[in-house]
Amino acid sequence: MDVKTAILGGGLAGITLARLLTEQGQDVIVLEAETEYGGLCRSVSADGFTFDTGGSHIIFSRDTEVLDFMRRVISGNEQRNTRNTKIFYKDRLVKYPFENGLSDLPPEDRFFCIHEFIKTLIAAEKNELPVPENFRDWIYSTFGKGIAECYMVPYNEKIWKYPVEKMSFHWVDGRIPRPPVEDIIRSAIGIETEGYTHQAVFSYPVLGGIESLVRAIAAPIEGKIRTGFRVREIRKTGSGWIIRSDRDEVVADRCICTIPVQNLLPCLEGVPDAVKDAAGALVYNSLVSVTLGIRGEVPPISWLYLPEHGLGMTNRISFPSNYSIRAAPEGCGSVLAEITHQPGDPVSRMTDAELIGEVLTTLGRMGYVRKDQVVYSRVHRQPFAYVVYDLGYLQNIAVIRSYCDEIGIPLVGRFARFEYLNMDGIIRSVMDFVRRQECA
Repeated sequence: MDVKTAILGGGLAGITLARLLTEQGQDVIVLEAETEYGGLCRSVSADGFTFDTGGSHIIFSRDTEVLDFMRRVISGNEQRNTRNTKIFYKDRLVKYPFENGLSDLPPEDRFFCIHEFIKTLIAAEKNELPVPENFRDWIYSTFGKGIAECYMVPYNEKIWKYPVEKMSFHWVDGRIPRPPVEDIIRSAIGIETEGYTHQAVFSYPVLGGIESLVRAIAAPIEGKIRTGFRVREIRKTGSGWIIRSDRDEVVADRCICTIPVQNLLPCLEGVPDAVKDAAGALVYNSLVSVTLGIRGEVPPISWLYLPEHGLGMTNRISFPSNYSIRAAPEGCGSVLAEITHQPGDPVSRMTDAELIGEVLTTLGRMGYVRKDQVVYSRVHRQPFAYVVYDLGYLQNIAVIRSYCDEIGIPLVGRFARFEYLNMDGIIRSVMDFVRRQECA
């Protein structure tokens, strides 16, 4: 088959890219290794329950163009929800984000957080704070020792499975806002404040889970998506590219990558050792999603952060039946527990039964779910879930991007560009890429 543009990967980035290029009149094909497209935005429905298999997803954004696009494509299948998110801290619920819930803390912790925040603020005004060298330094210099040690450091180490002093902090601007001092003071004395207001109201599909978003984007281009095409070889020709799977090949004028760079490079011949070494040094997390359907109600919470290591491996719990009125059968609720882990670590070797048992123990200790309430359970594993920005990241990714630019394969999306992008960030990156192509 000969086409103008072959897009490697049928996740959110690849599908959105194919749609936008098709709207420009371009001839495209999407090559997806799995039997279904969607990537981390896949969902599954069984026994009346619907779960997202790549962790909890919601539709929100500060980017009005992207938000309008997402809401437009799921028009008629959208439920809007007011966020009710908590942090489970010392057997109590603390408002999220943590700095907006200081009045929920035990008195001694509340004093610790506000005192250290003020000390840090004064030190900053006197220009006495050292320039941060890593993510841990940035946390302490931004929030103070109290908020850092009560929540920010333990939670970030739990989700990233990586020492925060070995992480870069270049990525936090805009993703982790610096709290206004007036909000900190209001929060500490019990005056209601809101943080992360761009997600205070979020959307979610009524039917089909988050995969409905990808399906809606893909609707005009369904015939251009080829599933079950696992790329094994990519070879440059005089006029374009030959892309081969085990059983078939596609000839294209242009090849665009949205799959992980760790999967792209082995398909190419003659990749320099320096590029291979850079790719091998990139750090990322895998994800286990434990999905539970229960008889009875779940708490009226959107999602819940678990910073304490003593509560078990789970770092975040969401309640999909609070996102959509059709996510669970009548009289039932649903729970999605997320456990991040490093590839090849002990979590990756746990059986499904062990992982379900681990999560049920955590939920039982929190007083949310009894084992006899469970009517559905399933485990989903994602080998690529979160990009971890270690101290060598900027140097390593620059080597990889330079090489891909040199050979003429653009990188688009979360794991191709190896950036920690939410869904809105992925769509924005695709829109920007397409516009740059228009101007070229």
